Amino acid sequence: MHFLDFKKKFNSYPVFSNREIEKIYPNWNRMNLRNWQHKKYILKLRNNWYAFTDREINEYFLFYVANKIYAPSYVSLESALSYHGLIPEMSFSISSVSTLKTEHFTNDIGNFMYSNLKKECFFGYELITYNDFTVKIAGVEKAVLDFLYLRKDIKTLDDVNSLRINTDVFHEKVDKKKLLNYSYLFNSKVLTQKLKLLLKTIDA
Repeated sequence: MHFLDFKKKFNSYPVFSNREIEKIYPNWNRMNLRNWQHKKYILKLRNNWYAFTDREINEYFLFYVANKIYAPSYVSLESALSYHGLIPEMSFSISSVSTLKTEHFTNDIGNFMYSNLKKECFFGYELITYNDFTVKIAGVEKAVLDFLYLRKDIKTLDDVNSLRINTDVFHEKVDKKKLLNYSYLFNSKVLTQKLKLLLKTIDA
C-alpha cells in the first residue's frame, strides 16, 4: 500500500488504531506501520495506536491521545487543575483517571499517567471540542475532588497550603454546592476531611 493513499484515508483521524485500519483494509499488512514508523511518517503512541508525525501537537491533542490510548479514562488531577487555572502550569505528564488499573505510558510526545478510580466515582467530566476532535476532562469541581481523593500524601493544612491553589480562580470557577454534592458520592471520610482543610485554606 502507498503511504499517500493511506494518509488520505486516515488524515481526518487525530489518532488511529490497528482495529480501525482493519475495518477499512481487512487484508492489512501490519508491517506497513513499522516501515512508516522507521521513515518517520507516523509515530507509535502505544501498542496498536498511532498518529501522523505532521499532526499539530498541543494541549488538546495530548488530552485526546490520553483519552484514546487507555479507555475508559478522562484527564484529571494535576493536568485538569492546571487547565482550569487552579494550580501553576504543569508540563511533561498528562494525568488521567480510569476505572482500569493504574498505568503509565511514555512515547515521543509525552508521558501519560493513569490512576485507578472506582467505577462509582467515574463521573463529573466535561466534553470539550477542539477543531476536529473532542476530549474528556474533569470539570473543575471533579478535578479538585479526584486530586484530593487520590493524593495520599495530603493529610494536613500545611500539605494543602503547599498545593499553591489560586484562591481567586477557585472563588471564580468552583461551585461549592456542586463540590460538596460530588464529594458525598465518594463516600469517603478521608476525602471529606481533606475537603474541609482545603475550604479552610481557600476562605482564610
